[in-house]
Amino acid sequence: MPSTIWVDADACPGVIRETLFRAANRARIPLVLVANQPVRHPPSTYISSLQVAPGFDVADNEIVKRCNNGDLIITADIPLAAEVIEKGATALNPRGELYTGNNIRARLNMRDFMETMRSSGVVTGGPPPLSQTDRKNFADQLDRWITKHQSAN
Repeated sequence: MPSTIWVDADACPGVIRETLFRAANRARIPLVLVANQPVRHPPSTYISSLQVAPGFDVADNEIVKRCNNGDLIITADIPLAAEVIEKGATALNPRGELYTGNNIRARLNMRDFMETMRSSGVVTGGPPPLSQTDRKNFADQLDRWITKHQSAN
């Protein structure tokens, strides 16, 4: 079974989606955008979307349910990344950081710590805007995964 790229599309930046669209068509790899609202995408044999019901973690749970060993999941959601890594998939965030079995526990701990800080009233701010370096890092990691995927098939 060919590998699939799954996108946690509710929070995926448009510029990253455009990069994914081009890559899926160029490499002829299935790409599925999962969201709880309609997601626009170019017509393509390789690109589809899956709209799920609204609700907390509904899209994440659907991605976990459907992904397979060897698939690539695009998400900034660290708990989702941890779940798909357990299934043998690869998780990549839109800034180009590859989540692995070696670094996901530390990311989960930091996320939980920041959540505790926010819930106690500390204003932590959000992430900085996506930079050109982030976009390049993402594209480089995506290309590495595609190269590995294509050499395995």
